[in-house]
Amino acid sequence: MTYNIQLLKLKELLDKKTEQYNNSGFIVNDPISIPHSYTLLQDIEIMGFFASIFAWGQRKTIINKCRELANRMDNSPYQFIKEHSDSDLQKLLNFKHRTFNDTDLLYCIHFLKYHYSSNRSLENAFFKENNMDVESALNNFQSYFFSLPDAPKRTRKHIPSPIQKSACKRLNMYLRWMVRQDKNGVDFGIWKSIKPAALICPLDLHVERTARKLGLLERDKPDWKAAIELTENLRILDKDDPVKYDFALFGISIEEKCIIDIHQ
Repeated sequence: MTYNIQLLKLKELLDKKTEQYNNSGFIVNDPISIPHSYTLLQDIEIMGFFASIFAWGQRKTIINKCRELANRMDNSPYQFIKEHSDSDLQKLLNFKHRTFNDTDLLYCIHFLKYHYSSNRSLENAFFKENNMDVESALNNFQSYFFSLPDAPKRTRKHIPSPIQKSACKRLNMYLRWMVRQDKNGVDFGIWKSIKPAALICPLDLHVERTARKLGLLERDKPDWKAAIELTENLRILDKDDPVKYDFALFGISIEEKCIIDIHQ
């Protein structure tokens, strides 16, 4: 009985906080504002991909670096990727965000051009078939992404996979953006290969901190197994859309800088 009461209190808290943060006001100060600047499917995918890959450090800096990259691509990323000349690539030189540099960027552009030359969407770079689980999709994406002959070894640290035991927090965030859809309009819901129920919660530092304080995560390492553990516990609260609680866990840590004790 005590467990059930605590579970209900936890769900009530996280539902309330999800409603508070999962709205259009969240977009402005978050990297998801970058793909929201576009309407073309491929532009949303491309800038969402870069915004997620750049997503470590201060959100303001991440957003500024994404805008810088978009400007270098003439604010038409899909057109730039499809039609750029060798001279156009000069615009990308000396780009840097933390450990991501122009070597990494040029390979990303190369891969995206290769993929879009025969595919309408980046969705099937992850999901070779419908209802593919996220773990398989992330492993598939990394293998495919680095399948080109000139793939630089240094870029691999930016595209991890569950095989490496990584929590894949940035790629899971990207999948959340592309797959989740609700009436609040933060996530895009433009990919249909899997349902939101199958997503894995992005396990960044803020989500991890809140999850541990609330008893949703016990594993000591923030790895793939920890991301699975957290998501399975969130599915107890909402089996159809567990990753919606990413908003609550992140928001509590970032905006409130405190944890509400549900055991009181």
